[in-house]
Amino acid sequence: MTDDAVLVVGAGPVGVLNALGLARAGVPVTVLDRAPGVNWSPRAAIYHWAALDGLDRLGVFDQAAARGFLKQDYEYRAYRTGERVRFGLDSLDGLVDRPYNLHLGQGALVQLALDELAGYGTARVLWEHSVVGLVQDDTGVTVTAQTPAGTETFRAAWAIGADGASSAVRKALGLPFEGFTWPERFVATNIHYPFAEHGFTQSTFIVDDVHGAVIAKLDDTGGTGLWRYTYCESQDLPEEGVLDRMPRFHEAVLPTPDEVEVAEWAPYRMHQRVAPRFREGRVLLAGDAAHVTNPSGGLGLTGGLFDTFVLQEALAAVVHGTADESVLDAYSRERRRVFVEMVDPAATAIKRMIFHSADPEQLERDMAGLRRLASDRDALVERLMATKRMETPSLVAAR
Repeated sequence: MTDDAVLVVGAGPVGVLNALGLARAGVPVTVLDRAPGVNWSPRAAIYHWAALDGLDRLGVFDQAAARGFLKQDYEYRAYRTGERVRFGLDSLDGLVDRPYNLHLGQGALVQLALDELAGYGTARVLWEHSVVGLVQDDTGVTVTAQTPAGTETFRAAWAIGADGASSAVRKALGLPFEGFTWPERFVATNIHYPFAEHGFTQSTFIVDDVHGAVIAKLDDTGGTGLWRYTYCESQDLPEEGVLDRMPRFHEAVLPTPDEVEVAEWAPYRMHQRVAPRFREGRVLLAGDAAHVTNPSGGLGLTGGLFDTFVLQEALAAVVHGTADESVLDAYSRERRRVFVEMVDPAATAIKRMIFHSADPEQLERDMAGLRRLASDRDALVERLMATKRMETPSLVAAR
């Protein structure tokens, strides 16, 4: 058995960044993950402008920006009418420090954070460690993990469950995951294609109930660069046929589909779910282990990052005795409130607009709202600031 101040279960961005924040604060931390290494499959890749200051406070923004790229433009295209509406984050120039989004594959951010974490002797990451048991008492948490060497036991004063929507930590706590699962399947494809040559912005949304898609540039490799093309299909269709059906979606939207080169792809379910609380004794939940939403507007990882920025700071203060445990109750209460009142309805509305626009009258109302954003700077700024309101201020700075 080993003893640490904090055990983090899950080595995705939320888990590793929590560990990095704790390590930077002088808190011994161990991260456990069931995978053999960093997950490089197509996953989240866009970080909203409002989350970039938090990445900077954790010391990873500059490197992340160097490995990815920054962008300001958006375009919405109504598939049936051909209408295009463009606007950008340049409306935030002079109002915020970082008026742009960061595009960087989730795996690249995790690897960057791991490289930083490796510089702390009080931190370690253990791969191929699947959590199979968790119990807690008044002084700490005991976690049992199945490893290549057999069963191992870990003991810590506190634990963070950041192990995704199917969280073993949340299940061990006996907490339900309330909400629903969408009847559609998302298919994320990383492809090489000359989008810029065909007039696509670096973030383009195709609005249509059949051919809806989210298109985002990932990097500048491979001549034409790597882009993410995510579309939606019925969950009733067999998953083993995804690759065979994929060309139809590309052909419907891209003017020269024969130029598409698929690098990677991944199908996944979409959910709108939340745990009843994010603290259970000495165990905290964060990211998808606590709440999960469809990724249409990039709000899932954004919410997880906002969890991270306040949780690692609050927990470090509790470990060091400079704050009492009430800050952890505040974390649980506030982050759940933000998800239920802001993130969940916003993400649901974005998915409805992009992928469920069968009603012509509703489509016109949606496009009219987008036209207003393109022509009214004040309205656009108000819309863009909504993401910032999903952030929770420091729970310890004012204490």
